[in-house]
Amino acid sequence: MVRVAVVDYDLCKPHRCRLECVRFCPINRSGGKAIEISESVGGKAFIYEVACVGCGICVKKCPYYAISVVNLPDELEKRVVHRYGPNAFKLYGLPTPQTGMVIGILGKNGSGKTTVLRILSGELTPNLGVFEVEPSWDKALEKFRGTELYNYLRIVADGSLRRVHKIQHVDLVRKYVRGHVGEVLTRIDERGLLNEVRKMLSLESAWDNKISNLSGGELQRFTVAAALLRDAGAYFFDEPSSYLDVKERLAVANAIRELTPRSAYVMVVEHDLAVLDYVSDSVVVMYGEPGVYGLCSKLYSVGSGINHFLEGFLPAENMRIRSERITFYFRAEPSESTEPRKPYLYWPHMTKKLNNFKLVVDEGVSHMGEIIGVLGPNAIGKTTFIRLLAGELKPEEGYVTTEGLRISYKPQYIRAENYPWTTVDEALKELRKEGMASTEWFETDVIRKLGLHKLGDKEIASLSGGELQKFAVTVALAREADLYLIDEPSAFIDVEERLTVAKAIRKVAEVRKTTIFVVDHDLLLADYISDRVVVFEGTPGREGYARSPADLRSGMNKFLEGVQVTFRRDLRTYRPRINKPGSYLDRQQKMLGEYYYVKPIQHLAED
Repeated sequence: MVRVAVVDYDLCKPHRCRLECVRFCPINRSGGKAIEISESVGGKAFIYEVACVGCGICVKKCPYYAISVVNLPDELEKRVVHRYGPNAFKLYGLPTPQTGMVIGILGKNGSGKTTVLRILSGELTPNLGVFEVEPSWDKALEKFRGTELYNYLRIVADGSLRRVHKIQHVDLVRKYVRGHVGEVLTRIDERGLLNEVRKMLSLESAWDNKISNLSGGELQRFTVAAALLRDAGAYFFDEPSSYLDVKERLAVANAIRELTPRSAYVMVVEHDLAVLDYVSDSVVVMYGEPGVYGLCSKLYSVGSGINHFLEGFLPAENMRIRSERITFYFRAEPSESTEPRKPYLYWPHMTKKLNNFKLVVDEGVSHMGEIIGVLGPNAIGKTTFIRLLAGELKPEEGYVTTEGLRISYKPQYIRAENYPWTTVDEALKELRKEGMASTEWFETDVIRKLGLHKLGDKEIASLSGGELQKFAVTVALAREADLYLIDEPSAFIDVEERLTVAKAIRKVAEVRKTTIFVVDHDLLLADYISDRVVVFEGTPGREGYARSPADLRSGMNKFLEGVQVTFRRDLRTYRPRINKPGSYLDRQQKMLGEYYYVKPIQHLAED
């Protein structure tokens, strides 16, 4: 067995603990040295993997959850591709890009997806696990000689293949790119596709705006457009659907499929399973221990690969990657539902004007223990509706019925400075004193399932986007409230964590017997979590209409009809899948008026 030991130096605080990792290590106690406090890593814990026996005592004893030690088979060392440094993340294996195919990469945050893209795009030279010396492409090519991947890496190393990488954190573009959208895109248009890209990605409204003034969604579409306009042999897209609504996500997916050259290598990292399924021809699953090590699976067909991921077992590797499968449910028709729920919250017909935008809200009622999904494009009034319910805004017509209620609101945009605490541990201690966080079920099903307990003394200001999102959701759910309003809980987090968040929200709704409104653009999450949905219609930026809550099937059918997209159910996992435009099922379901899904009958399946 080989040991992979990783120390999170953001969490390691030897000046505040009793050095439990050093004192309780059996190798140290017997006179050897497997772990010590070393100045080479800034006076923090350093683990000698050769001496470590993998007992896991230091992992359990560390009060700040800073240490991870994993035992792996010796033969895996033959596949090591890159390691970031001593006691740092280790990557095993790489996917092989294929010309004329879009390959999707699926996996947890911290499993190495972005590292894979950086290596294949030539931004990062693989060191084969030897981080003490400067890495070179010659050594990397020698390792992969005789494999299919060798030919690709050779043209990357010699510079004969031009690569374009659409980065994950598009916010950085504001710092480094100056000018107006139209001006910049016109300047970099190397393929003569400016008009097609502008139309397909709906960039007209942002064409004359400065890049520094773009919203998150506009910035995402701008970066995708900039990548597609470059003349290259390989295109890499890291999370291209972040900040986008459903219609925009499908537009980006169509642009990637249709506008990348047929002879090019194309790879996409994406957490929205419906979009990944739609855009990809094949998928690769990244698995392992997040932040510790990552392994790359073999290439699977897109339907089979996503199903294997949800089921938690990869047959080609004979590897179980999760202890339990993720299951979607085929819902009963509304008339088949059992006992009716008790009414909980009523809101009247309301109107609200904000600058040049007008929102009209139909009257509605929610029920005890109910989760209501809120669906609609960007700039259609969803967040305005949530703020009306929260009492932050007052309507011109109608009245707010939530006055006097305890309301817990998780806003769309989260900022660390908006929280009164400095560290995660301080926040959890405070929440345990005053809310549901003190209950055993909340500790187990929310805090520990979302991994908040492992963040310990980490400062809230230093949390990653995904960690901050999970923290914000936990804080909102931990409060004792009569109404919960959760705006875009899936942003920045991976597939498994999205469904874990969904389960946590469901648990709170069931235990508290309250109503929870959830706004999100991930249709799989909406399908997974919602009892009913509020559908928004209208013209983005000008006027929006919030309809009364409808049952899931009727509401989703109405929403998808508006974007002219049809869904079907996968036969094995029942997850919703987008039909390819113009396919047999797409045409049949539109003819039947069934945009959401038909019952998963064998003869209607398509992969």
